[in-house]
Parts: sequence; structure tokens; C-alpha cells
Amino acid sequence: MSIRIKRVREPAEPGDGTRVLVDRLWPRGVSKPAAAVDEWLPQVAPSHDLRRWFDHRPERWRRFAERYVDELLASPDAVAALEGLAKRARSGPVTLIFDSREERFNNAVALRALLRGMLSGPRRG
Repeated sequence: MSIRIKRVREPAEPGDGTRVLVDRLWPRGVSKPAAAVDEWLPQVAPSHDLRRWFDHRPERWRRFAERYVDELLASPDAVAALEGLAKRARSGPVTLIFDSREERFNNAVALRALLRGMLSGPRRG
């Protein structure tokens, strides 16, 4: 089980496995071939309101992560996408692709933590 995170502007590498863009909007100025994304899941991105509130402010990180997980778990589409990502991660590497300049405090970091928790918990049939 390997879940990595990587900026969209970093080159794709063979070890990335399945590359999944987890932003609501396509990254400005990045072509689809250059992004080398296997799948785009805008339904697992934070809402516009939550993203604007957070504004990548470290002092809001913990609350952002909590609110983000609450948003995800309240959306059947997001839950289905998360289950698909977890299933993929069980069978090979998955790299969550994001566009933020902030590498420590962004939705991909929070999403990776959630997925790792899902993978370490009991497996459902």
C-alpha cells in the first residue's frame, strides 16, 4: 500500500503508479498530457467555501482537515470515489496530484491521511 502526493508541475515517474488529480479545477496552464493524470476526481476536492476559508493558513490546518473529512463523508459521490481510491491503493501505488504551492497544508495531505486510515481499518467485503 503506497499513497504518495505530488504537485502537478512535477514530472511523472514510473513509481507514481495511478496518478489521480484531487483538485476541483483543472490546473491553470497545465496540459492534460503534461499532467499525465490517469483520473481526475473533483468530487473529492474541498468545497469552494471551505477552500477559501482555509486559505492555506497553517493555524487553520487542523480545523480544515476535520471539516474537509466531514464534507467528504457527507457526499455519496465522494465516499464512492474514496472507496475506489482505497481499493486501487491496496493493489499498487497511487499518487494524489494537487496544484497548490503549499506542500504541507493542502487537501492532498489531508486526503492521504484519510485514505491511510481507511486502509489500516478493518476491510469490508
